[in-house]
Amino acid sequence: MKTMDKSKIAIIGLGYVGLPLAIEFEKKYSVVGFDIDQIRIAQLKAGIDVTNEIEFSDFKEAKSHLCFSSDEDDLAECTVFIVTVPTPIDELKNPNLSPLASATQTIAKFLKVGDVVIYESTVYPGCTEEVCVPILEEISGLRFNVDFFCGYSPERINPGDKLRRLNSIIKITSGSTAECANFVDALYREIISAGTYKVESIRIAEAAKVIENIQRDVNIALVNELAIIFNLLGINTEAVLKAAETKWNFVPYRPGLVGGHCIGIDPYYLKHKALSTGYHPEIISAVRRLNDGMGHYVVTQFLKALAKKNIRLNDARVLIMGLSFKENCPDLRNTRVSDIIFELKEFGMKVDIHDPWVLKEEAESDYGITLIDKINHNVYDGIILAVAHSQYRQMKIDELKSYAKKNSVIYDLKYIFPLKDSDVRL
Repeated sequence: MKTMDKSKIAIIGLGYVGLPLAIEFEKKYSVVGFDIDQIRIAQLKAGIDVTNEIEFSDFKEAKSHLCFSSDEDDLAECTVFIVTVPTPIDELKNPNLSPLASATQTIAKFLKVGDVVIYESTVYPGCTEEVCVPILEEISGLRFNVDFFCGYSPERINPGDKLRRLNSIIKITSGSTAECANFVDALYREIISAGTYKVESIRIAEAAKVIENIQRDVNIALVNELAIIFNLLGINTEAVLKAAETKWNFVPYRPGLVGGHCIGIDPYYLKHKALSTGYHPEIISAVRRLNDGMGHYVVTQFLKALAKKNIRLNDARVLIMGLSFKENCPDLRNTRVSDIIFELKEFGMKVDIHDPWVLKEEAESDYGITLIDKINHNVYDGIILAVAHSQYRQMKIDELKSYAKKNSVIYDLKYIFPLKDSDVRL
């Protein structure tokens, strides 16, 4: 294994995770930021980050130690490879490891004796050693833990969060041998001011990452189910939750849509692995069914509210405010707002979607959704506040109501306005 002072680092995948990592490591090492998306590389070379994770000043401060490239040959001199590619699911909700396998194949072409490959992409326990290592060995012709080594250090980036940044979040580290584990841990300690937490195996690190998001999924599912029950009982869910929060050990979660690249995806990875052992995970499966069905529940509530006001469904014009999977972030991955949009359109409604954070081209290419630039006044039979962007939170209720007709329905999915100003709430 090569010494750290001679390391040249390659970051494979320059999305929400890889780009901040490349910027931080550049302060200590020579770095190649690699991505197969040539448009993304051109933007980064121009100092443009469409994910909004990096400011232009960060690019200006980056020294000549950082090279953005889509040319595989630029990886030839690298000795440490860090993989930060997406790990999505397919249409059957099974792990789609194609991006991970493709990145591993690329690395294997340039793998040398003493090199280290570190994975950050979220996977199920065992994936690194069972899926990635065989690819590295077969293509490179090298032997695992003899000629090359692997580590796993799960990403903990929170897209859109300007307070909890990469270097202020404790980093879990691991390696395929004790020496490799020490190397990986020391490497990340160079850039993580919050410190690192070294675990004894790659599988433990993989498992720790995946359960972080499963725990959140379970907690959100619980409050989603509580909201459904309280709505049937005619009880204000928000009032109940605020009252319960007066106890010191009550965890404050809110009901809502569960999307994004982590919470709505990662449970299926552990479920896949559990099924391979013959065990069917009951809680994880039930939680995913409930949270995946919240878009339909929102539509059902909304349609009932329209019907109560005698608004004809097939003539209704609806405004959806927010499309990204979370507030103040352009990330559209696995957004569940799309479930609401497509189901409303099935009822013949005209649906306008507004989101000040999302790129119009991305909404069109990823979901076939056309965003509007300007919201017109006095035209909507219904408005659904789907994402709590700061622009919407700063809006006065009179401005919101000015977009709607006199007889209309306002569904405040994110509790932005007081209860009295909403016709429907979760």
